Amino acid sequence: MGIPVKQAARIGAYVLKQHLLGRSHYPLVLMLEPLFRCNLACSGCGKIDYPDPILNQRLSYDQCMEAIDECGAPAVSIAGGEPLLHKDMPEIVKGYLKRKKFVILCTNALLLAKKIDQYTPHENFTWSIHLDGDREMHDQSVNLEGTYDKAIDAIKLARAKGFRTQINCTLFNNADPERTAKFFDTITEMGIDGITVSPGYAYERAPDQEHFLNRERTKKLFRDILSRGNGGKNWAFTQSELFLDFLAGNQTYHCTPWSMPLRTVFGWQKPCYLLGEGYAKTFRELMEGTEWEKYGVGNYEKCANCMVHCGFEGTAVADSVKHPWKIVPIALRGVKTTGPMAPDIPLDKQRPAEYVFSRHVETKLAEIREGKTPPKKTMAAE
Repeated sequence: MGIPVKQAARIGAYVLKQHLLGRSHYPLVLMLEPLFRCNLACSGCGKIDYPDPILNQRLSYDQCMEAIDECGAPAVSIAGGEPLLHKDMPEIVKGYLKRKKFVILCTNALLLAKKIDQYTPHENFTWSIHLDGDREMHDQSVNLEGTYDKAIDAIKLARAKGFRTQINCTLFNNADPERTAKFFDTITEMGIDGITVSPGYAYERAPDQEHFLNRERTKKLFRDILSRGNGGKNWAFTQSELFLDFLAGNQTYHCTPWSMPLRTVFGWQKPCYLLGEGYAKTFRELMEGTEWEKYGVGNYEKCANCMVHCGFEGTAVADSVKHPWKIVPIALRGVKTTGPMAPDIPLDKQRPAEYVFSRHVETKLAEIREGKTPPKKTMAAE
């Protein structure tokens, strides 16, 4: 698959250590959103719908370092918003690399040609370029013509300069399996280092509410796509074999949202990267103060259709470490794309959705108006 051997070994050893120590709740990847401001307005995005005073907020260099030091995850994925709009991003990346973390910097690539010389290739650093399909698919997804071509040019530029480069691709219910498979073939032929793929999550504030996938359609879509690529073996995915197996309906998994905790300008987001149901001031408060049992498929209405990697990749990785023999048939023959699917989690006892977004926005705006938002710290000397 598309995960470097060194990274897979270190993260595998980290997960094994957590299990040997008897820890059931631990972070795998820090999800960092140091700003919400973006230079695109994608149809399926529910991350940037904030008033300007909030969009103008930034996590400082020190706050970003404190986040990884607090949680101790071996890897960090930096998203947003558009991270390249953050003036301290090159130093933030350097700070994480000095801490020997694996760093994935997600970007729509519109600013990459302008900013790339501020970064240095490193074996633990990867550009993750947003591409939701071929030219027509992607430009429609991000609502801006020409974005696909700029992303492709950025991939070629990054590779030419010696950077590890992968793509992140979100699929919706209008995705055509044959067309998506051909897109994966095209990207693979370019020599890309990996593909991160995920079904679109139904953000309640996303402009387009018509094209999100439910779980049944997600499983069928991924079976149809993977069957066109030798069970997925034709493509270098950055995700674990068992997560891909889960997407194809062959595993019954409960989510582990604590495995990919999110730090934003609001604080540590409860309970996961996708749902903003509250915020903790510290990572410890997040881990100890979140009522985890109230969330997840079968427990909460907002979670009913979720199969996104930020909730289930950690589950799949833990399963891989506990039951390594489950990986063998997938490695040999690819993901199973025919036959009965694993039973799904019943939804009859889930609690109804609560809508609290507006309350958190008003609280944050009040803090900003009253000057209670912590001032940005100067960049730490290295």
